[in-house]
Amino acid sequence: MKKRLLIFLLGIFSVFTAFAQTMITGSVKDAVSNEPIADVIITIEETQQTTRTDALGVFTFSTDVPLGEQVLRISKDGFVTKRYPIVVNEGSTVNITDMTLEVDPSDSADSFIISLSDDELNSDDEGFTDNISGLLQSTRDVFLNAAAFDFSATFFRPRGLDNANGKVLINGIEMNKQFNGRPQWANWGGLNDVQRNREFTMGMSANDYSFGDLAGTTNIVMRGSKYREGGRVSYASANRSYTGRLMGSYSSGLKPGGWSYSVLASRRFGDEGFIDGTLYDSNSFFFAVEKQLNEDHALNLTAMYAQNRRGRSTAVTDEVNRLKGREYNPFWGMQDGEIRNSRVREVEEPIIMLNHFWNISDKTTLNTNFAYQFGKIGNSRIDNGGTNLEIGPNGQEYYVGGARNPDPAYYQNLPSYQLRFDNPTAHDFQNAFVHEREFRENGQLDWVPLYEANARPGKTATYIIQEDRNDDTQFSANTILNTEINENIILNATVSYRKLNSENFANVKDLLGGTGYLDVDSFAEEDPQSSFILSDIAQSDVNNPNRVAVEGDRYKYNFEIDADVINGYAQAQFKYSKVDFYVGANVGKTTYQRNGLFENGYYIGNSFGKSEKLDFSTYGIKGGLTYKITGRHLIDVNGSYFTKAPTIRNSFSNSRQNNNVVSGLTEETINSIDASYIYRSSLVKARLTGFYSNFSDGTDIGFFFTENLAGLGIEEDAFVQEILTNVEKRHVGVELGIEAQVTPTIKLKAAASVGQYTYQNNPNLYLTSDDFDGELRFGDGKTNLKNYHVAGGPERAYQLGFEYRDPDFWWIGATTNYFSNAYIDVSNLARSENFVLDFDNQPINGYDANVAKDLLRQEEFDDYVLVNVIGGKSWRIKDKFVGVFATINNVFDQEYKTGGFEQSRLSKYDNVLEDKSRQYGPVFGSRYFFGNGTTYYLNVYLRF
Repeated sequence: MKKRLLIFLLGIFSVFTAFAQTMITGSVKDAVSNEPIADVIITIEETQQTTRTDALGVFTFSTDVPLGEQVLRISKDGFVTKRYPIVVNEGSTVNITDMTLEVDPSDSADSFIISLSDDELNSDDEGFTDNISGLLQSTRDVFLNAAAFDFSATFFRPRGLDNANGKVLINGIEMNKQFNGRPQWANWGGLNDVQRNREFTMGMSANDYSFGDLAGTTNIVMRGSKYREGGRVSYASANRSYTGRLMGSYSSGLKPGGWSYSVLASRRFGDEGFIDGTLYDSNSFFFAVEKQLNEDHALNLTAMYAQNRRGRSTAVTDEVNRLKGREYNPFWGMQDGEIRNSRVREVEEPIIMLNHFWNISDKTTLNTNFAYQFGKIGNSRIDNGGTNLEIGPNGQEYYVGGARNPDPAYYQNLPSYQLRFDNPTAHDFQNAFVHEREFRENGQLDWVPLYEANARPGKTATYIIQEDRNDDTQFSANTILNTEINENIILNATVSYRKLNSENFANVKDLLGGTGYLDVDSFAEEDPQSSFILSDIAQSDVNNPNRVAVEGDRYKYNFEIDADVINGYAQAQFKYSKVDFYVGANVGKTTYQRNGLFENGYYIGNSFGKSEKLDFSTYGIKGGLTYKITGRHLIDVNGSYFTKAPTIRNSFSNSRQNNNVVSGLTEETINSIDASYIYRSSLVKARLTGFYSNFSDGTDIGFFFTENLAGLGIEEDAFVQEILTNVEKRHVGVELGIEAQVTPTIKLKAAASVGQYTYQNNPNLYLTSDDFDGELRFGDGKTNLKNYHVAGGPERAYQLGFEYRDPDFWWIGATTNYFSNAYIDVSNLARSENFVLDFDNQPINGYDANVAKDLLRQEEFDDYVLVNVIGGKSWRIKDKFVGVFATINNVFDQEYKTGGFEQSRLSKYDNVLEDKSRQYGPVFGSRYFFGNGTTYYLNVYLRF
């Protein structure tokens, strides 16, 4: 009997043992405040399984828990990473409560990422001043850290992708502009301290919020409850964009009653940065308040206002750079003893968000968000087309006026123009010497003659400051569902909607002492084939002829764009012991419509009122997997195929003047694949990735003045819109990041990117202009871009570096960075049939194909090396931290080109050959952007 009872009890014990669950659970607290820390990443190093702590700082591993000796890695941005050894026995629960994390005193670095890029964030010189997408990346990836810290100064783009290929979200709401697809970084500039909670998804990998894009998705979490209690005050000094920055922030943490809030105010300022005359004037404010309504519901209100005013600079020719240096900027001059820049960019677009968070169950959440954004973006410049209305003897109206371009770097002011002819005379050399001396000694904008020209009694202004304005009002809403079906399957779904009304107009910013500006085109000419008379053609608005505009008036052009975008996205994630994989899909619908508010004299009947409504349907699929060879060796693969609606900018061929839609406009198609080998251990982290992306049916529009248009029957000068359609590009390459913690204090790191980004076809090209009718095409209507490189920073970048972190809280690091294979942006017009045709549409006499090949060879910039140094020191005083952080970029003051473009003013074989063959340099040479010399950034802070 006893034997049977013993067997029965052993059987019962065996059953319970078999069903007992092996688990790891625990919690994480702040070492100083003893408050729980949410969103801490907990990793089992052997298997690389990860989870996050909840709002109470608690975490649990309950699936496929490895047995034996294990190491937990505890990490969160802003804190010192820790490792905890544990032993896991089968059927038991390992409970590690109240693990602590200490604030990382050296965590000024993430502020530096943003500060480093401040001088790029507000630029709209497309193609050359975009920084890498995802500057606010929340990632410890070695390669992406190198790209964000060191490669960005050269306008390097990971995988050749710019900001339009990445998504930026704030509290789950997309921030990319519908006008050009790029995020407007200035909208949240200066808010560094409240941007630390970031979730970055690399490339097209699984994403909880949106379908994403090739350059990844960054979601900046700006909720009142997500900031730990405490404050921070800092002052920064720099010489790159601004010269000073003051910032103060405070967060309450979660208070009794469920309330939490965070506030921030900052100011950035400077008369000029590294580039002369680039003023910086910015004020930023932030407020977030959240109420935990009950255990399942929370409501958050976030508001931000980041006003920014900056003086701009431009690309210059080699001749200008040789005479004035890389700091030169022709846009400014002294007025009343102060620097005044004629081209100022102002951004003022407040954002208000309301976010609702609903824990439907322990496994399902629903996040619903609303956002409202309004305000303005303005870009000023000198308008020198001022005109006066005159009446002829027979009562006919005509216009007299216009003035010479006041740009001090205008080509006729330079020595090369004086020596443009063969066998220059002594008089030509004398003129060249005088112009060179004047340009070297002065060479800045002279404001006095502009005021003098406007001081004529009874005359309207010749010169004014024009401001090109975009006043956007946008409403956004989305709802994001996340549900855990079981321990292995998670479903994500999002529905989003955006409605935009964009007012676009020219504004009379400053009359420069004048009394008014006659709103007509001084270059207008009557067309013998047209029934319209000059007095109609010249009008910016036929409905208000010969209107004299005063400061604050809209003039020249005035129209609205209405846009609606709706998207749906669903994704399933599957996680198992050996493999994780996901599949996702999205569908969308985008509509645009232009509404002209002026009846332009060149386009009577096709400028006032509404255009046709553009309608685009988009879709996409993606998938990927991570195969865990072991806990340290992983293979990761991602693939996608999707379409994107063209941007507003690339949908209307000349939206400022008419309702014309780009011919052949359609959605862009993108497909991509990347595969990575990942190695992770306590000492070494490495990632090697190969990537391939193909873009087809792309569209691009450029605007420029040209002297060379074949086929018009005359030697026609024109300001044209150049439209490219059916553009196909391929981006292929590899990237590597590796770091080794060789000692507890020394870390070595290396990164490399080797890519090739080329055009894969000959796109369609046509021109439009108010100087000729219809669409102008050349020959087969193509531009021969196949196998040319897509411009946009170096295709190859390499880094070697080290970091030393002393236990006494000081650190120093240095990197050496090598860049190569950067190319100029070529003239599309010069690679069309226009290049080989004369003005009579016949082949150019003396055309030599071999010479033409040399003329059209794409310029490759010189290789260069940049050395950067970073370091700092912090002190803990009771529960406060005082620290200093500094960096020096381009230590050895290397001069280099970051980008550039060929001018299309001359685009015919004989003219280009003549200009490039000039003994004393071309008159219309390529224009370049030059990198900064040695720059520094110094930040002193108090954290409490």
